[in-house]
Amino acid sequence: MYKITAKVEGMGCGMCESHINDAVRNAFTVEKVTSSHTKGETVILSEEEIDEDALREVIDDTGYEMISCTCEACA
Repeated sequence: MYKITAKVEGMGCGMCESHINDAVRNAFTVEKVTSSHTKGETVILSEEEIDEDALREVIDDTGYEMISCTCEACA
């Protein structure tokens, strides 16, 4: 299992969070995805690593901007 944390700029409300969550779910096979406009981040749990460039493209295509991304393996 991998935990991917993406810093995202431009979210302002719960609908923004939902927009990003839906885009990520439609583009990748994930166990869970949550976004927080107050923290400015999206956290993804996935069985497989997600390519950073592909994730950036999906998020940027929603109209928001992915600033950075970290990936860590979870036990």
